[in-house]
Amino acid sequence: MRTVTKEAQTQNPGMTDPVENELAAIHRLSRRALTAEEVYTFAVRLCDNQTDRDLEYFDRRALEALARLFVGKTGIFDHSWSARDQTARIYRTEIVEEPGVVTEAGEPGCYLKGYAYMLRTPENEGLIAEIEGGIKKEVSVSCAVSRCVCSICGNDVNDHALCGHEKGRIYEGKRCIARLEDPTDAYEWSFVAVPAQPLAGVVKAYGSGKSLRQMLAGLDREGPWREELRQLEKDAAIGRKYIEGLRKETVRLGLMAEDGLGGETLRAIADKLDGEELEALRACYEKRLEKKAGLPVQLRYGREEGTAEDQDLAFTI
Repeated sequence: MRTVTKEAQTQNPGMTDPVENELAAIHRLSRRALTAEEVYTFAVRLCDNQTDRDLEYFDRRALEALARLFVGKTGIFDHSWSARDQTARIYRTEIVEEPGVVTEAGEPGCYLKGYAYMLRTPENEGLIAEIEGGIKKEVSVSCAVSRCVCSICGNDVNDHALCGHEKGRIYEGKRCIARLEDPTDAYEWSFVAVPAQPLAGVVKAYGSGKSLRQMLAGLDREGPWREELRQLEKDAAIGRKYIEGLRKETVRLGLMAEDGLGGETLRAIADKLDGEELEALRACYEKRLEKKAGLPVQLRYGREEGTAEDQDLAFTI
């Protein structure tokens, strides 16, 4: 499952006099019947089916699923998941067609529109004024999707065993983009400070932020950084493998050197250490075991300078 965040804009902030059918939709979410004078409503363009800066897009079917999921979802600020930041709530959604617009994937253009309400309270007066004045305009939505499908091979782009294509590259005249598929949940939508991008201002991030690859691609899709980053990622994978082996070896030696510590405790300690700290702890355990057993913990195949020749007699059988 992948968490995505997209940014868009508020629309028609002047919907200040909700008619009866609007109030009926709001009453399905409120604890009591609210009057038109108590409620301020506005619309937001949540997301569309255009290719975004990360070379990904929702298709119409995904937007229709999100339309159902976003009803009742709260509006907050800067994706701060705190009850104190709740300010508005979406009470209905709709898919809006964009005549004459065709997406890169060949679909007719459309977008997901949400209608939100908030209470007219003294605390909300400033926010309502900022919405009316166009200051609070950009919103960002957060949701979860099941797959990110490659436009070239039809496999998940994150499954490198099945998909070897790279987003943004051209394959037989066709650019590789990815379709965000099967939304499973809609978390919230937020007022944010980042300006909207063209075509609904979709800016998407995974998890808590954008990856280095996503940020670089947004600045220069075909730059020479790709090969350098690929090598760095390869080196990082080798480094992670070494650190994991070092961590296991340190825990193994600790189990022999520390009589009072169990495996779970040692693993918890090792998980918090970086490479240098692990090497230092491993060396400490090796010295302790050498003193305890009277034998070197590891075989030394070459003599260091100044080492006595008979030091290797410890290995004689």
